[in-house]
Amino acid sequence: MRSCALPCCVLTGLYLQRFMVSKEIRILVEVYGGLRELRPEEQQLVQRAQKASELAYAPYSRFRVGAAALLDNGEVVSAGNQENAAYPSGLCAERTALFYAGAKFPAAAVKAIAIAAQAEGRFCRRAVCPCGACRQVMLECEKRGGQPLRVIMYGENQVVVAQSALDLLPLSFELK
Repeated sequence: MRSCALPCCVLTGLYLQRFMVSKEIRILVEVYGGLRELRPEEQQLVQRAQKASELAYAPYSRFRVGAAALLDNGEVVSAGNQENAAYPSGLCAERTALFYAGAKFPAAAVKAIAIAAQAEGRFCRRAVCPCGACRQVMLECEKRGGQPLRVIMYGENQVVVAQSALDLLPLSFELK
């Protein structure tokens, strides 16, 4: 039986250095100074998201979020967040809209989704980004539809646009 002069942790480190590959991830988003800088179709989508936030059921957080999804068949589906006293039982506006779109129009791809949020009766000044669960669902919709899903995040003083859901979740969960 031969003994090695290097401890196992050093050998493991050498092994990892030999086979490790580094990757740089770049995320590209567009940042606009306001709603008027968007294309008219996108402005209308944001306005639908704003209206959906008015219909949100948020008696606990009072943080009302609306989402509007534009489908490739021309339909626009919108929804607001739905809270529940048992917090995990609620659902974000983005997932509510996307799941409804998938149930109502299963053959249609989602081209874009706009998100608008308000607190204390005013829309947020900065763009509000979707949570991780919503990002994963957006990415699934993108894969299902076979085309990028443009994500428009509205704020009164700032609108942030991602060309693809993948830009919001570059290290997503995948089954392969």
